[in-house]
Amino acid sequence: MLWGSTPQKATVGNNHLMNLFLEKTSFWLARYLQKELSGYRPSATTKTQDLRTCLQPGDILLVEGNRRISTAIKYLTQSTWSHAPFYAGALDDSSDPPCLIEADVIKGVQAVPLSEYAGQHTRICRTVNLSDEDREKLVSFMIGKIGMHYDIKNVIDLVRYLLPQPPVPVRWRRRMLALGRGDPTRAICSTLIAQAFQSIRYPILPEIKSIKGNCEGEGCAQDEIMHIRHHSLFTPRDFDISPYFQVVKPTLEAGFNYKNIAWEE
Repeated sequence: MLWGSTPQKATVGNNHLMNLFLEKTSFWLARYLQKELSGYRPSATTKTQDLRTCLQPGDILLVEGNRRISTAIKYLTQSTWSHAPFYAGALDDSSDPPCLIEADVIKGVQAVPLSEYAGQHTRICRTVNLSDEDREKLVSFMIGKIGMHYDIKNVIDLVRYLLPQPPVPVRWRRRMLALGRGDPTRAICSTLIAQAFQSIRYPILPEIKSIKGNCEGEGCAQDEIMHIRHHSLFTPRDFDISPYFQVVKPTLEAGFNYKNIAWEE
């Protein structure tokens, strides 16, 4: 302790140094996680132009990903998808306009063009019977989050899951992705989108509990009550398996006919 300093001041100083160290370490690890995997190239199943024609504001574009952080997220969620940008529509009149709002580990919440994911394996997930008013609320919510920082508090945890056999029981893996809990100024992609849909009360994967009705007997109907899960527990996979989102395939939407395929003899 310095001469003349108080224990309280020394503690504050130590905490500041520790927070600074953790912030710099997390930033370095975030840059490491963002690097592409050498030799790994996910195959695109849909052309970028077909995606551009098919996407509608409010859609979720699931992305397989080819970065180190993608490996960790796909392991934890036991899923093909590691990223979930939100399609807001063209935000300017350029030839390749920013239209996807996403949370990047380094740059935070930003808008990027569709070409950012050219050549990547993707999937479109779309709401059903969404009103125009709620669609506008969704887009406004997401645009209003541009500039937020990515939550890198638990980036060190993600690095551990790059090991060949990470010792994480299946039942705990979803909890391991609960980044950003309690910090409203930071976000990750799927939790930010979950917040947007919860703001208009559109379900993704709510907890459903059955309660008995007012009758008795085997034929008695049961009512179901949906409980909103905390937004930090949502992952890209949830939009794919949700019963309230439909999977949209641009190739089929364009009028696919297998008779028109030119097979090699």
